[in-house]
Amino acid sequence: MGRKYFGTDGVRGRVGKAPITPEFVMRLGHAAGAVLVARDRLPHDEHPAVLIGKDTRISGYMLEAALQAGFAAAGVDVLLCGPMPTPAVAYLTRALRLQAGVVISASHNPYDDNGIKFFSAQGLKLPDAVEHEIEARLDQPMDCMESRRLGRARRIDDAAGRYIEFCKSTFPNDLDLRGLRIAVDCANGAAYHIAPKVFHELGAEIIGVGDAPNGFNINDGVGATAPDALRRKVLDSRADMGVALDGDGDRLVMVDAAGTTYDGDQLLYIIARHRAQSQPVAGVAGTLMTNLGLEHALQRLGIDCGRAKVGDRYVLEMMQERHWILGGENSGHIICLDRHTTGDSIIAALQVLAALRSRDESLAEACADLTLYPQKLINIRMPAGFDWKADGEIAAAAKSAEVALADQGRVLLRPSGTEPLLRVMVEGRDSAQVLSTAELLAAVVRHACGVE
Repeated sequence: MGRKYFGTDGVRGRVGKAPITPEFVMRLGHAAGAVLVARDRLPHDEHPAVLIGKDTRISGYMLEAALQAGFAAAGVDVLLCGPMPTPAVAYLTRALRLQAGVVISASHNPYDDNGIKFFSAQGLKLPDAVEHEIEARLDQPMDCMESRRLGRARRIDDAAGRYIEFCKSTFPNDLDLRGLRIAVDCANGAAYHIAPKVFHELGAEIIGVGDAPNGFNINDGVGATAPDALRRKVLDSRADMGVALDGDGDRLVMVDAAGTTYDGDQLLYIIARHRAQSQPVAGVAGTLMTNLGLEHALQRLGIDCGRAKVGDRYVLEMMQERHWILGGENSGHIICLDRHTTGDSIIAALQVLAALRSRDESLAEACADLTLYPQKLINIRMPAGFDWKADGEIAAAAKSAEVALADQGRVLLRPSGTEPLLRVMVEGRDSAQVLSTAELLAAVVRHACGVE
């Protein structure tokens, strides 16, 4: 069954345009609340309760109020925690034994986008079946409980402290970060008052970057999607390393003292390599975009590498199906299921730091056996209704490219989930061959699409 409003990570869009309007978000809160009331058979005098967190976008105030009104009308109590990373909401929902958690965030997008995403009582992304129920309820008229059954709202004043202690608990008790100078870039986002305290309380000296949100500067030239700001700060301040998060705190990029940037594939390798030194690691879940070099490096360690569809929810699904505890994306989403139920940039950074401190290694030393292969990505705009999968010319060209690369590379054709684009990606050991193969394949796709 197709989704009408929900994407791979909740409902997202430009603020003020459907579906991110106050009226729709209130109806979304009501629909989600109505589904919760119907699903959770609580005693007659008890209400379901949800936690609402948000990032630092100016629109968060408006959408928080709309969601609160919708939930209250459906008879659901609301707990408000203010600006809080997405993984913090997942943790607090579970720790407080609530029926659901809601995050108001558009992750790494600019400030004038926003979105709504949900977590279950177990701190997991909502199952597809529940999202379908919510979408079905959205198509029905919005009603309101009688006054005595309306939901209430209250603030949780110690939410940040609870989450900080949880993050610290995932770091080994016999290690600390004393003697390290770490630049921490919070992307002017939800972790601005969380991440620096976590690393500082474990002993590090902190140099702040992107830690002064004003409602409009989230992800603006800072954070995991713009690591040059962190790189400059590390070099200028002679820090030992840098940690960059995105606006809602679930993506991670790191920088070493020399200014070299390390992406999600490299950081995931460091964690997997460290785990494999003390216990068997059956497998690591990546995505279709995971670098072939990581797959080969993991194989040398005796670790299987799976490829899920792009999106952390699909990585998590593969991990659960195969009973694996590690997975992630090269964009920096890293999931350690023995530490948390969802991707968490602070916890992922702590796992990398634990690996480095336990062996007294640098990021470069820990990645010495991993060589990422060159990749070339070309985006091609597709006309409406064009069925690229059924086009024989494209299929033949893709097959020819795969034969040319043999086992030294791979070809990936993937439609964008948000734009009318076909992404042509070629990857291999030889950068010149990768570039020429990608350009030839892209030319065939353009010709087939009629967009030359």
